[in-house]
Amino acid sequence: MGFSQRDISNEKGARRPKRDSGIDMLNGPLPGKILRFAIPLALSSILQQLLNSADASIAGQFVSSFSLAGIGGVNPVTAMFVNLFVGLSIGANVVVAMHVGAGEFHSIKKSVHTAMALSLIAGVALGAAGLALAPWVLDAIGMPEDSLADALTYVRLYFCAIPFLTIYNFGSALLRAHGDAKRPLYALAAAVVVNFVLDLAFVRLFGWGTAGIGIATVIAAALSAVIVVAFLMREEGPFRLHLRELRISGPELAGILRIGVPAGIQGAVFSLSNTVVQATINGFGSAAIAGSAATLNFEYYTYFFVNAFGQTAVTFTGQNFAAKNADRCRAIFRWCVLFGFASSLILGVTFTALGTRALGLFTTDAAALGFGLVRLWFVELPDCLTTFYEVPAGAMRGMGWSTLPAVITILGSCVLRVALVTWVFPLSGTWDTLMVIYPVTWSFMIVAMLVSYFIVRRRCYRSIEPAAA
Repeated sequence: MGFSQRDISNEKGARRPKRDSGIDMLNGPLPGKILRFAIPLALSSILQQLLNSADASIAGQFVSSFSLAGIGGVNPVTAMFVNLFVGLSIGANVVVAMHVGAGEFHSIKKSVHTAMALSLIAGVALGAAGLALAPWVLDAIGMPEDSLADALTYVRLYFCAIPFLTIYNFGSALLRAHGDAKRPLYALAAAVVVNFVLDLAFVRLFGWGTAGIGIATVIAAALSAVIVVAFLMREEGPFRLHLRELRISGPELAGILRIGVPAGIQGAVFSLSNTVVQATINGFGSAAIAGSAATLNFEYYTYFFVNAFGQTAVTFTGQNFAAKNADRCRAIFRWCVLFGFASSLILGVTFTALGTRALGLFTTDAAALGFGLVRLWFVELPDCLTTFYEVPAGAMRGMGWSTLPAVITILGSCVLRVALVTWVFPLSGTWDTLMVIYPVTWSFMIVAMLVSYFIVRRRCYRSIEPAAA
């Protein structure tokens, strides 16, 4: 990692870490290191989604289609809150990665403790807000009456898990900032196993239905948070977390918020636009909700590989930009685009080819399968195109530019998407028209993000290339 290339031990009172579980992002061939970092990150996201997929599958198979519709129908709502704190954690990742690349040893410790203190505060605040707003939000998205009770039960319990999810995501971001993407994966693997076992126990043995599924999610989220905090408390050097030293450092908080707030708002607004779309989906009835929720699980898995290489671009670019290595930053961008597109294309083709066999994991209802198949072709298959806006956005954030990619995403995924749903969709009112809105808005974001990235890159590299030379 960065400490092995920068002599920071001459700082007063500084010691090198005794153990280094991270990846050296500043030297050596990039392709293998990018894959070693991104694949565990993608698997971590997949495991995190498996917490939701297990809930949906068990609800559909062992409770009722109304339970599946209730859990699936609130996904955009819960995602709005989740994406807010995930965006904030990106700020922590970038700040620490830049400190690593620049060899700013003492600042790392302040960033670690500031980030974890912020995660606790933000998690409690977001969870409380979700609990208070849950009934109003479900009414706003037009949740069908037959699924409303299940949706309200699940979403309230899910918001109880928000503080644990926030702590896990911030802790994982700190570990990834110095190249460790494996241990967050281990924490989630344990949580997924516990979640699945408890889902079955609470539903099949105790008969708790949707409430049992929600309780299992809370317990699993708590376990993942405890494990990742334990990892941080066993770190060496400036990355080690001391609970008694949790406090906010003004400069570090400012840096985290400067990057994290635009990213968090972007994620929340992105989910808000999906909530608008979900309200339209709800208008087609419970079969459409169930079919869409089933397909959405596969979209998540495909997008997670895109997002993994986007997040890889954030961390690798953050370290190398701080180290003033522009050529390496360019190579990082190229490899992340290539790997992100190829992996998501393979998954998209596979899931679409499987069709009802894949969707049958979540529902056996014929009407729901029909709606799900259409979404597979119109949304899941072209999901690989999102690589061309996620990786440029990640690279810009790694260079310290977070507001511009957030604005582009808001314009494309919210403003344009909502406009199309409001004014274009009613012209035909068909399910196909609603689904095609997704790739149309992606196309806008791809063009705008790529143009912005190359302009930002030219401006930023101009300031570091003379020093690198």
